[in-house]
Amino acid sequence: MKFVDEVRIQVKAGDGGHGAVAFRREKYIDRGGPNGGDGGNGGSVIFQADPQLTTLLDYRYQQHHRAKSGEGGMGNDCNGRSAEDLVLRVPVGTLVRDEATGEVLADLNDPGQKMVVCKGGRGGLGNMNFATSTRQTPRFAQDGTPGEERTLRLELKLLADVGLLGFPNAGKSTLISIVSRARPKIANYPFTTLVPNLGLVQYKDGLSFVMADIPGIIEGASEGVGLGHQFLRHVERCKVLIHLLDMGTETEDREPLRDFDTLNTELRKYSEELSHKPQVVALNKLDLPHALERQESVTRELQRRGIAVFPISCATGLGMQPLLDAVAEVLFTGRTDKLHVEPPPAPRAEKKASAKAVKKAPAREAPVKKAAAKATKKSSAKKAPVKKAPAKKAPAKKTVAKKGAVKKAPAKKTAAKKAPVKKAPVKKAAAKKAPARKTATRTVRSSAGKASGAARRRRA
Repeated sequence: MKFVDEVRIQVKAGDGGHGAVAFRREKYIDRGGPNGGDGGNGGSVIFQADPQLTTLLDYRYQQHHRAKSGEGGMGNDCNGRSAEDLVLRVPVGTLVRDEATGEVLADLNDPGQKMVVCKGGRGGLGNMNFATSTRQTPRFAQDGTPGEERTLRLELKLLADVGLLGFPNAGKSTLISIVSRARPKIANYPFTTLVPNLGLVQYKDGLSFVMADIPGIIEGASEGVGLGHQFLRHVERCKVLIHLLDMGTETEDREPLRDFDTLNTELRKYSEELSHKPQVVALNKLDLPHALERQESVTRELQRRGIAVFPISCATGLGMQPLLDAVAEVLFTGRTDKLHVEPPPAPRAEKKASAKAVKKAPAREAPVKKAAAKATKKSSAKKAPVKKAPAKKAPAKKTVAKKGAVKKAPAKKTAAKKAPVKKAPVKKAAAKKAPARKTATRTVRSSAGKASGAARRRRA
């Protein structure tokens, strides 16, 4: 069966039936009145997810789908019959998108899920619905409304828990054939897988998950190169991605680390969300001698980036159980501890080289520092005689300061002592002057007495 995951179809819902214009005409009944019935509703277009389908092949050759219209109304109060809905069954995971606007109309992820994408027209009313007391014979009816019509694009995104990524001929089909009952085509040439393959993996304790194998992705797949761009949508719904690195490739343009970086770049270009999904990195084809020679260098480089590596061999079954354990832990518990490792410390050789480089740097700068030291010494030696003059003045200043302090200190003390001594005699002198005044008065009086005595004598 051919795998088809994208088709373009045109759908149209049924139109509603027209209402009838009729009047009651019976024997012995005059003017029976209007009795036209209503029209029936048209059928809608419904998409339903069917788990039994795996491809959109049926819609590749039949691209026009139309629902039936409702019947018109009839006389004698008979309404028209409504048409049945048109149910289109699609695989689980189908995305229904409007071709004109690009709007997503339905995303059918669950089995049995239904979604109406085109609604049928409504039936018109007959003339019996328009009879009133003032308009007893309406001779008109209502027409049915037309159903919706759209051009749709159906995109199938497989619902898988785990997706396999890798370059062509990396061993993806061999891996899914070992862990599940899927039997894809396996051959020793690139692009053997042309369609996605699904396989049910039976894990421990009754747990199981679905694994999807998609065609190989090459550089430029996000821009439509190769088959990767056409099938990258099938891993968008996956919760975990297994990244297979081909360690046995012998072509010149292929190298495991380069393939790893190229594929992650294409995932980032196609969808930023897809690039952030947990990845389990597995080194495949380790049963080959030249693959073992690359293992150590590739493992060391990936661990330096903090990525855990799982060595496997799909041909011999080596390392299958640790790989499934890591996938199941991320899938059922959500923990990603096994997918990351701590980067190893720097090798001793690199440390010694860095230490030598650090030591050599000061050694080279030593002559510069010595020259600078000599220059500073010479400049200080030249400036030394200039500094001696203030050195001699310094003692002079100190002696002057000391002498001034010595002379001024006694002067202050003597002045302080003489002040009270001088004031005391002044007070005493003032006290002695009082008798001096008396003597003066006395002398005046005596002189006056003498003068008066002399005058008396003259008179006598």
